Amino acid sequence: MPMKGSGPATGWREIDRFENGARGAGWIAHPDERMQRASHALATDEGVYVVDPVDAEGIDDLLTEFGEVAGVVVLLDRHKRDAAAVARRHDVPVYVPDVMAGITDDLDAETTVVRHDLGGSGFAVHGIIDNPLWSEAALYNEDDGTLVVPEALGTCSYFLAGDERLGVHPALRMTPPKRLRRFGAERLLVGHGEGVLEDAASAIEDAVSGARSRAPRLYAQTLRSFLPV
Repeated sequence: MPMKGSGPATGWREIDRFENGARGAGWIAHPDERMQRASHALATDEGVYVVDPVDAEGIDDLLTEFGEVAGVVVLLDRHKRDAAAVARRHDVPVYVPDVMAGITDDLDAETTVVRHDLGGSGFAVHGIIDNPLWSEAALYNEDDGTLVVPEALGTCSYFLAGDERLGVHPALRMTPPKRLRRFGAERLLVGHGEGVLEDAASAIEDAVSGARSRAPRLYAQTLRSFLPV
């Protein structure tokens, strides 16, 4: 299993469809990759916002199911991915949180820096991490409880220690993002792996509170995965 897929994606897999008071879905463009890079389409009154997209053949069919694309959002400085290509194709801007405004020059598309509200979508931008090595923000819709966290939390195998259903990123285990506890999330969408669509707030609390104590187990698992069989 490769760590990261390459080349044009054709066999993408849909994930995270939800329609309980809100609408959206996600996809993994390269289902066989270990990183399980996830992208999402969020339906709002303004149209569809596409978050951290990895482009894939035929993905516009999924996007148009939820409406006209209103914009593309990048939530992590390392997640530029195919944001510019998708934005140009739909003639919309790429929205960049102000904590990572410096990446706008790297995007070959129209950009708009967001300081809090994502237009009239109902989603607001909240900074999670801001340091020279890592800039990350989350999207949260207080009305429907949808939270999008691109990197600090994840569900793919290398995020999870033992039987965790949600884990803190390995590099953040010693300093977990405690501010994520303040969201009363109904559902959580992540940038690596499938989301947590029920009781997300409890999953976040467990992941953050147990991050440090379960870190040795996660690191041991990771080390074993690189040893020859």
